[in-house]
Amino acid sequence: MTQTIAPRVRTLVLLLLAATGLLLAGAGPASAHAALTGSDPQQGVVVDKAPTQVTLTFSEKVATSDDSLRVLDPKGKRVDTGKPSDVSGTTYAVRLHSGLPDGTYTVTYQVVSADSHPVAGAYTFSIGAPSTTSVSVSSQTAGGGVVGWLYGFGRYMSYAGFIVLVGGAAFVLACWQRGSGVRALQRLVVSGWVALTAATLWLLLLRGSYTGGGTFGDVFDLSLLGQVLQTKTGAALVSRLLLLAAGALFIAVLFGTYDKREDEEKRDLTFGLAVGGTVVAAGLAASWAMAEHASTGLQPGIAMPVDIVHLLAVATWLGGLTALLVALYRAPEETPVDAAAVHRFSRVAFGSVVALVATGIYQSWRQLGSWSAFTDTRYGQLLLVKIGLVTLLVGIAWISRRWTARLGQSVPAAARRQVAEAAEVREEKRADEEPEKEAPEERVKEHASARTVSREKGQDDAGTATGDTKRAAQLARQRAAVDATRQKRLRDADPNRFGLRRSVLAEAGVAVVLLAVTTVLTQTEPGRTEEDAKAATASSSSSSSSSSSSGSSDSSAGALTLDMSFDTGGEDGKGVVTVDFDPARVGGNEMHVYVQRPNGRAFDIPEVKVAFTLAAKDIGPLPVVPDHITTGHWSANGVQIPLAGDWKIAVTVRTSDIDQATVSKNAQIG
Repeated sequence: MTQTIAPRVRTLVLLLLAATGLLLAGAGPASAHAALTGSDPQQGVVVDKAPTQVTLTFSEKVATSDDSLRVLDPKGKRVDTGKPSDVSGTTYAVRLHSGLPDGTYTVTYQVVSADSHPVAGAYTFSIGAPSTTSVSVSSQTAGGGVVGWLYGFGRYMSYAGFIVLVGGAAFVLACWQRGSGVRALQRLVVSGWVALTAATLWLLLLRGSYTGGGTFGDVFDLSLLGQVLQTKTGAALVSRLLLLAAGALFIAVLFGTYDKREDEEKRDLTFGLAVGGTVVAAGLAASWAMAEHASTGLQPGIAMPVDIVHLLAVATWLGGLTALLVALYRAPEETPVDAAAVHRFSRVAFGSVVALVATGIYQSWRQLGSWSAFTDTRYGQLLLVKIGLVTLLVGIAWISRRWTARLGQSVPAAARRQVAEAAEVREEKRADEEPEKEAPEERVKEHASARTVSREKGQDDAGTATGDTKRAAQLARQRAAVDATRQKRLRDADPNRFGLRRSVLAEAGVAVVLLAVTTVLTQTEPGRTEEDAKAATASSSSSSSSSSSSGSSDSSAGALTLDMSFDTGGEDGKGVVTVDFDPARVGGNEMHVYVQRPNGRAFDIPEVKVAFTLAAKDIGPLPVVPDHITTGHWSANGVQIPLAGDWKIAVTVRTSDIDQATVSKNAQIG
C-alpha cells in the first residue's frame, strides 16, 4: 500500500515545488503597495537656488527609518540631515545642508507601506544647471533578489502550514472523531504546526533584510531584528508564535487525552476543543489580517473581520480536503474513513465555499474598485487566475459529492463484502499457522537429535540455526507483502470509494496551485491602489506642466514630441524624424531623436544635428549634436534652454555624403 501511495505523494510534492517556483520566481521584486504621487522639488526640475528640504508624498501612510529618505550630491555624498519627519500623514520631509552647490542631486527612498510591503525608488533634480552624477538609480528595488524569493517562499509555507493545521484539526473534530487515533492524520496536523512555526520564525529573521534591501547575511543582525519587533508586522509575527504555543497544547489534547476517551466522554471535550480551537485559529488568521492588505485602505474595520473569515473558510475547505485525502489513502484497515464522515465533510466544505465566495466578492470589490482593473492591473489579472482555479476546484468538488452520494448507497454491500473477505483472510491465516504450530515441536526433536549426534561427532549446529532464522525472516516478509496486497484489494473493491479518492486527489492538486497564486496575490499591489496612484501622478504632472503649451506639437506631462517628414532628394532619402524634448522647460532638458523610414522601420543614417532659435529675442541658433545610441536613435542630455518662448527647432538629417535636408517646427518651451 505504501509503495502504491508514494508516487502520488511525490507527484503532489513536485507539483507544489513547480507551482511555487514558477509563480514566486516569476514575481520579481515585490510590487509597491504605496506609490510616490508627488515631490518637491519635482523629478527632473532645475531650481534656481538650493531648497532647504525635500518632501515626498505617497498614496498612503508609510513607515520610515533614519535612512528611509536620502539625498545624494553628484559625487554620491549624503547632503540630508537626519531622520525624515512626518509633515501631513502621507507627506514626509528631510532637511538639507545649507549652501549646496549647483549640480544634479539624487533622491532615494526606502519605506514600508501600511500593508507591510517594502517600497523603494529614486529620482533626480538639479540646482542651477544639470551636471553629471556618479549615483545610479537603476538598482533601486525593494523586496527583490534572493532575500525576496526566500521571503516569498516563507509566506507560502506559512499559508500552507496554517491550512493543514486548522483544516486537519477541524476535519477530525467536526467530521471524523475516530480519526484522532489515526497516526497518519496525527502526523499531518503536527506537520502543519511545525511548518507554520518554522515559517514564522523564518519570516521574522528575514523581515529586516527584506524591507531594507539587504542581503541574506543580515538575517544574523540582531539590531535589525530589534527594529522589526517594533513594527506592526513584527508584532503580528510574535503574536502568531504565542498563539502557536497554545496550538501545541490543543494538538496534545486532541491526539492524546481526547483519543483515549470513550464516545460518551468525548462529547463535552469536543465542545471545549471546538471553542478553544476556533479562538486559536481566528487569532492566527488575525495575525495576517492586522498586518497586510485588510489593515489599510478602504473600510479596514470591515475588511479585517472579513479577511479572517476568508482565511478560516480556505483552511477549513482545503485543509479538510487534505485530511480527507490522507484518510482515504492512509487510514488503517481496521478504522477506515466511513461514508458518514465523508458526508459531514461535504456539508462543511459546502458552507466553507459559500463563505469563501461571499468574502471573496467583497475583497475583490475593495481591492479593485472597477471592472477595468481586472485586465489593466497585475493584481486583477492574478485575481482572474485565482477565480478560474476556484471555479475548477468547485467543479471537481461537485464530482466528489456525487461519488460521496454513491458511496453512502453502497456502504451496506461493501461492508458485508469486506467482512466476508476479512473472515476469509483470518481463516487462511489460521490454516497457515496450524502446520507451523507443529513445526516447532518437530524442529525441537530434530535439533535434540542433531545435538546428540554433534556431541558424538563434535559438530556445531550453529549453521542450522542461522538458516532457520533467515527462512523465518523471509516468510515474514512474504506474509507482509501478501497482507498489503489483500488490504489494497479490499480498499479498491468498492469502485465508489476508488473514484472518490481519485477526485479528492485531483482537488488537492488544484489546491496546491491555487495556494501559490494566492501567495503571489498577497504580495501584489491592489488594483485600486495602483489606479489611484496613476491618477494622482498624472494629475500632479499635468498641474506642474500646465504653463507649457504648443500649437504645432503634441505635449504629454510637459514633454514635447515633434514629428517632421524629410526628403534629402537622393536615393532612399525619404523618412520621418521625431524629436522628444523633456521636460520642455527653462534649464536642462533631455532630448531623443528618432529617424524612421516611411514604413516605420528604423532608418540607419550617418548624421543628425539639431538647432534651437528664439527669433523674438534674437537668440540662436543654439546647435546640439546628439550622441548616436542605436540604429535610428540619437540622444542628448542637459540641453539648456535659457529663456521661455516660441522656439524654432531645426533638424538636419544627412542620409549620404552629399544628401541632406533640414526641417523645422516651432514649439513653446518654458
